[in-house]
Amino acid sequence: MILGLPTDGLPVTGMTISSVEALEAECLHQFGDAPRKPECRGSGIKLTWLRDLKERLQLQLDNEESKQRYVKCHIMLLLGTILLGDKSGVFVHWKFLPLLREFGSIVQFSWGSACLAHLYRALCKASRYDCKEIDGSLTLLVVWAFMRLPFLAPVPRKPRSFSLANSSVNELSDIRWRNWERGDRRFRFTKLAHFRKAFDDLQEGHFVWVAYAVDHVDPDIIPADIHMHSVVWSATVPLVSFECIEWHATDRFRRQFGFMQGVPHQERNLDKAHGEVLTGPKNLNWATATSHSFWVMQWTNRYNHILTELDGPQHPLDIYMHWYRTKYGRHLNLSDLVVQENVEGDQGMDDVVQENEEAEDEEPQEQQPPPLPPPPAAQE
Repeated sequence: MILGLPTDGLPVTGMTISSVEALEAECLHQFGDAPRKPECRGSGIKLTWLRDLKERLQLQLDNEESKQRYVKCHIMLLLGTILLGDKSGVFVHWKFLPLLREFGSIVQFSWGSACLAHLYRALCKASRYDCKEIDGSLTLLVVWAFMRLPFLAPVPRKPRSFSLANSSVNELSDIRWRNWERGDRRFRFTKLAHFRKAFDDLQEGHFVWVAYAVDHVDPDIIPADIHMHSVVWSATVPLVSFECIEWHATDRFRRQFGFMQGVPHQERNLDKAHGEVLTGPKNLNWATATSHSFWVMQWTNRYNHILTELDGPQHPLDIYMHWYRTKYGRHLNLSDLVVQENVEGDQGMDDVVQENEEAEDEEPQEQQPPPLPPPPAAQE
């Protein structure tokens, strides 16, 4: 729904070959051109080379083959930036190229679940205390947060076009962020502590569980094929993208799919598949690898793992809340978990920022931050 990617389809997996010669041969076959050695690093192709190639291809869209090459080049750029980008922001792994060989079959892969797998992996790594950066589809993460937690969005409003990320970006550029410094000054002064406090004060009605219902998204803007794929959205299965395997724990957020929440199953142990990374030579078929084949097969059988309504007690939510509080406590307070920051250093930085703002401002009365908006009212 957010990125407009197909979700019900073949797993995004296959061979990884650590060979510059194989990389060059694949690029020649698909693009009619190949990057030179300075334009590669290991199994990565420089995004600058792909951008230059795309510009050259755009000048010769006179037959079907050149149009397909142009689209494939654009897809590789999307994979290396918005969808599956890494922290470097410079390269994209060429492992995806073989999946683009048959042009008509590209849409048959579950690119949506692969994108979600990479985001889950990125969130997992970013939760470590020594991690300073995050990669993955941050567009997906931010738009998800805007839709599920409207109080985080600068100007919450109903999307008017599909995909929802594209709609949000258009609205951000057209309405929310235009003339940022003067148009919406309060967000310039909103600091991390404010958002932590907002999460601490989160109430039941502040989270939008069914974010794509008709009262949130106009059903007329959603393409038919997206509706067709929705049947597998609730499948409790592994998400697959070559070496990256992440568990889609839908039994832990059943309310997102309109079901009552019950006590979830035991966490799945992905064993060696969860820590696998593509460092060093890796000549392997991930679809049949010992560590991954079981999880790939589970994705293939995803229709057997779709959520259904719970059988049993009439009040499963009460049982769930008892389980949750026993396991995690009554309430999570992010502010209590944050190490005290260097107040003097922060104050010094604030002074510098304020001096710069005073130098830029022409209206002295606007130098002080306006009061933050009140927290949203809880809904039934």
